[in-house]
Amino acid sequence: MSDWTLDRSFTSSSGAVRWAALGPEQAPPVVLVHGTPFSSYVWRGIARALAQDHRVYLWDLPGYGSSAQYAEQDVTLRAQAWVLVELLEHWGLGRPAVVAHDFGGCVALRAHLLHGARYRRLALVDPVALAPWGSPAYRLLGDRGEVFGALPPDLHRALVTEYVRSASHQGLGPAVLDRLVAPWCTEEGRPAFYRQIAQNDQRFTDEIQHRYEDLELPVLVCWGTEDTWIPVARGHELAGMIPGAELRLIEGAGHLVQEDAPAELTAALTRFLRTTP
Repeated sequence: MSDWTLDRSFTSSSGAVRWAALGPEQAPPVVLVHGTPFSSYVWRGIARALAQDHRVYLWDLPGYGSSAQYAEQDVTLRAQAWVLVELLEHWGLGRPAVVAHDFGGCVALRAHLLHGARYRRLALVDPVALAPWGSPAYRLLGDRGEVFGALPPDLHRALVTEYVRSASHQGLGPAVLDRLVAPWCTEEGRPAFYRQIAQNDQRFTDEIQHRYEDLELPVLVCWGTEDTWIPVARGHELAGMIPGAELRLIEGAGHLVQEDAPAELTAALTRFLRTTP
């Protein structure tokens, strides 16, 4: 799977971050933020499509994908929001459009609401943004990370594989599934998988949920109608909390909308990004 490579590196407050930029340098900037337990790889097709008319910036969050993974690493949603702020400064982006999925939604919202990151517009795709969140299985993995971390490599891979597979309603091809699972199956990746779950919980959205009504920029909320990780009712709720927000439902897509319905999501994002405020 050499078709997706992040060819640049930035030293962030949470370790080395791998990133890439696609599209014309002078085109309007768009930043894509992935969620858990994924990487920028889930944005590959959409990024290439958007790069026809935009300068697209992608990165693997610290602790994920090809970015640094190490013991005692701070990979909380609080830390990830600061890293996004650092990257925007490093890239010299004053008011980019931001598109964020899953955990990335919380990261982008925190960076904007708590740390002053300015966006031209914001698209949230099945984001982690509202209480309550964290399934019983998710909480078990976080609370017993030291136990699950001791699993033999083959059993660990099987667990992560089924966990990632469940994010898709349409089903993931073997090569895609392997690419998403592989970063969690190295010596560094096995403990990193449980670390990122153990460090994150609802408090990071509780700190900002009451401020969604203060958002003063165009917001698009996209949601897969078959999302079993975060039900579509949360999409309706979130859109209702944000003044002027548009809700776009993606029929037949699960939580991993980028893989289940890439054409529909690309069309929705393209239209939103081209709309004049």
